[in-house]
Formats: sequence, structure tokens, C-alpha cells
Amino acid sequence: MQFDIEINNQPVLAKRGETIKNVLDRIGIHVPTLCYMNGFTPTGGCRLCVVEVDGISELVPSCSHPVNEWMKIKTHSPRVLKARKVLVELLLAGHPDDCLYCGRNGNCELQNLAFEMNIRERKYHGKRQNIQIDKACASIVRDPAKCVLCGRCIRVCDEVIGVSAIDVVGRGSESKIGTTYNKGLNTHTCVKCGQCIMVCPTGALAEKTSIQKVIDALNNPELFPVIQFSPTVPASIGEDFNIKASKDILNLLRAGLKKIGFRQVFDTSMAADLTIMEEAADFIGRIANHQNLPMLTSCCPSWVKYIESAKPQLLPKLSTTASPQQMMGRLIKNYITTSAGQKTESVFVVSVMPCTAMKYDADTDVMKDGISRNVDAVLTTRELVALIKLLGIDFNNLDPEPADTHYGLRSSSGNLFGISGGHLEGLIRTIHYMLTGMDMNSLKINELRGLKGRKETRIKIGKVIFNVAAVSGLSNARALIDDIEAGRENFGIIEVMACPHGCINGGGQRLNSDEKNLKSRMKALYDVDEEEMIKVAHKSPVIIDLYDKFLEKPGNGRNRELLHVNRSLKEGL
Repeated sequence: MQFDIEINNQPVLAKRGETIKNVLDRIGIHVPTLCYMNGFTPTGGCRLCVVEVDGISELVPSCSHPVNEWMKIKTHSPRVLKARKVLVELLLAGHPDDCLYCGRNGNCELQNLAFEMNIRERKYHGKRQNIQIDKACASIVRDPAKCVLCGRCIRVCDEVIGVSAIDVVGRGSESKIGTTYNKGLNTHTCVKCGQCIMVCPTGALAEKTSIQKVIDALNNPELFPVIQFSPTVPASIGEDFNIKASKDILNLLRAGLKKIGFRQVFDTSMAADLTIMEEAADFIGRIANHQNLPMLTSCCPSWVKYIESAKPQLLPKLSTTASPQQMMGRLIKNYITTSAGQKTESVFVVSVMPCTAMKYDADTDVMKDGISRNVDAVLTTRELVALIKLLGIDFNNLDPEPADTHYGLRSSSGNLFGISGGHLEGLIRTIHYMLTGMDMNSLKINELRGLKGRKETRIKIGKVIFNVAAVSGLSNARALIDDIEAGRENFGIIEVMACPHGCINGGGQRLNSDEKNLKSRMKALYDVDEEEMIKVAHKSPVIIDLYDKFLEKPGNGRNRELLHVNRSLKEGL
């Protein structure tokens, strides 16, 4: 039902059930907000979106107040502007004056609001609290002094990720955002996904940076620095350099990384192909033995961390394969570079990932000596952009470079790992081949594509029939696991990614991305699948060569030590 309302003396059609902000967004009138998040139930907590409504004495929050017939609204009256300005001034009263040193300088919503409200001096002086910065987590740094109590991190951690590692601590004026038992983010429940960083409006949350560690390695003559990158990185990095995602971005990225000083450049998608080979063999064995089904994928470290801490009874169902990042690091240090004459201890492996949890993943993956790591440093996509700019690399004017080693090649199946459902799609292609000796008539599985949080389909391969599902957002995974444990669902394989829509929306990606960015990244990865000649892991010449010369049959022998993880032996289990 539509009816008339009046906004800033102009007639506007509104619909029953809309909020005032819904209508304002639709007609192109901006009101500021800090607590509001699209797709979440509004709380009206920050009050910055207040508007003046005839007949109501108090200003009302537009994000949560429903429209009514004949309502007359003023969005930027003197009273409204004054109220918003005071609110921002109060937030600034106790906020640190370190914008020049803050990683969010120029990309901070509080800073933007101060400009928008024309605030040019500190009017109020609040009590500054000397709060210790939380650096205990391997992935995320939390600076409580910069927190504006918007509550976004709490909501995304609770409603999207479903682990509730962050909450309000204290009451009234003593309220603050804290962590479970006030122990810091290195808690039992935190899965290190970084989605809290993606929604934080200030510098209160950020990834634990490894930029200086990488620069030191690049300038150490005793080290041989190499780098690997996730398939999602070339699909998204162009956004920061105003370059449309395309096939050439991959070769531009390689050129940029060589320009920085990395001696060799590897594509982690090659290790994703190995993941497919090992998981396919694992799944076929489980079907034959009718054990540990459904098989749960293990490429997402946040999902693995969740299982280890919240659902340890499901560990036998979790695939034993290491993450593609770990596999690539292990191969580089145990075979690729050593075969070329490099000493293992001199090889410094850097990985670029769209995910903050991969920092945690690398932190837990140590070599047999218990000291050196298979991956020495992890950069998020954001950190790589900062490194490129810091070192003066003109990314827009680089000459594209092809892969510089045999191990820079991969199938398009490995490249699909960046999208929710892509891992599963590539895996099914190889399972089909292993069971029948033939490739699928159509490699594309449309039911597993797109941005839905839960995708399911029924697969028939020869005489074997099983259901599969791909879920993103750990809250969706929790709901699915509850259904399975209650006997309401029956699946053969479940792919889980902690971040909504998968790695294309990982916690290490560009801040302030929207659905348009996500669709562009998704399209870039699917375009590769359309254009590449090799679309299945089992036909990649690199994979065939590795199994022929170094590895054994998928799922056996040396592979179990190098490409798999015995999770039951990890600390705390």
C-alpha cells in the first residue's frame, strides 16, 4: 500500500512497512549514521540519523522509525543539524588525536562525519582513558580507545559469524565493547575471520600488519623471498587502482610482485588443485567405507577453528587436507625451491590472502623443527595495496608478465576457490572423473553459483547419488549442522566458508565494498573458468607432474604428511 508523505516540503510516495531512512535512501537524500548496517534490523543506537517530524516533540531516528500517512519530515533543519553536530562532537571528545598515524586516516567514517558537520575544533574535552591495545590475536589488533560504541562488530560477530566473541561490557557511562571474559580477541570463540574489521567505522579494529616484516625480508641478502597469492587477489586488487577486473590483471599482479623484489611468484590456485585431488580421494574412500559423512571441507581456517573450539565432535568429518596456503608453503620449502638448489632455511615465503584468518593459519603451521614456518608472513589484499604504494610501484603502467615458473599454472577449478560454492564445484568435477574415468558432460553446476548464503543440489555420478551443500557465513553453517545432527538433512559433502559469499568478501579485502564489488569479483573468477583451457584439477600438467615426480597416489604415502593435517594432535584438543 502506498500513501503520501512530505519530506522537506516535497510530496513523496511511501510504502507501508518502510522506515523513514528507506524512503530517504530511495529518493537520494543522505542522512549520516554509524550504527546502521544494510540487511540488519536497525537499532537507532547512534542517533545520528535523527530527523524532525511534525507532531513529535523529540527528534526520531530515521533508520528505525516507520513512515505513517501524511507525515511531514525535515531531514536537515537547523535543529537536526545542531543535534547531529553535538553528537559527533561528543564522540570526538574522548577520541584519540592520532589521525596522522591511524591506518584508517582518509577512510574513517568518524573523520568523514567531522568534515561533513563542519567541525573544525574540539568543543568538548572528555576524559581520555589509557586502554591497552589488544595485540594477542594472531590476525586482528583491537584498539578500544578508538571505539565509538556503534555495535556493528557485535552484530556481525553474533548474527553473521555466530560466535559472539565480542559484546558490550559494563553499564551506562562505563559501557565499552569488550571480548569474552575480557580476555582479548585471542579467545576460544573468536575465529579470526576479520568481518568485524570490515564493518568497523574507525580504526578500532585492524589486521595485524606484516608489511615491515616483508620489507625486512626483501632487503635481507641472506633470504630468498618468494610469494604466493590467492585467486581472489587478482579478482579484486584492481579496484584500488581503478582497473577493471580482467584476465590481464593476473599478469599485472605478477609483474608488480616481481618489481617489488620477490624472486619467484606462485599462484595458490595450484595448491587448490592439489586440495581437490586429495579431497576427492578422501571422499571416495569415505563413501566406500560408509564412514565420516558428510565430509566437511577444510580450506577456510575460520571454519576449521570453529569446529575445533565449538564442535570438536565433528573433527572426524572434517577433511584432513591442509589449507591451499599451507600446501603451497610446504611444497615451496620442501620441494620446489630446494629442488632448484635453495636451502630451506633461506627461503622466505609470503602469501597474499583476502583473509585475516590466514595469518592465524600460518601461525599454527610449523615445520618439523618446531621453529621455522612453512609460510613466514601473510599479507591481506589491503596490505599488498599499501606495500605497492609504499614502494612506489606504478601498478597502472606495468607491463604484464606471465608465470615465471612451471608452478605458477593452475586449472580454473582451483581458481574457483574464491567464491562460495566454487571449491565444491571444482571438487565434484574431479570426483566424477575418479569414479567414472570420464569428465562431466557439463562442468558448470549452476545450483552452486551466485551469492546465496546456502546452496544445495543433488549429484549423480554413475551409480553414486549424494546431496551437496555450500554455505557461507558461519551462522548459516551452524544452522545446517544443527539440522544434520538432528537427522533432518543428509549430505555427502558440505563446503563451508566463514565469510558471507566466500573469500571475495574476506576480512582482508578492500574496506567499504558493496554488492557491486562482490559481483564484479565473482564474475572475474567465473570468466576465468569460461576462458581457460584446463578446467579440471586432474588435467593440470603441474598436478600430473607433481604426482609423477614427487607425490604419491592421491590420499596416500608422502601426501599424508605433506598435504594433510592431523587435527586431533593440535594443541588443546
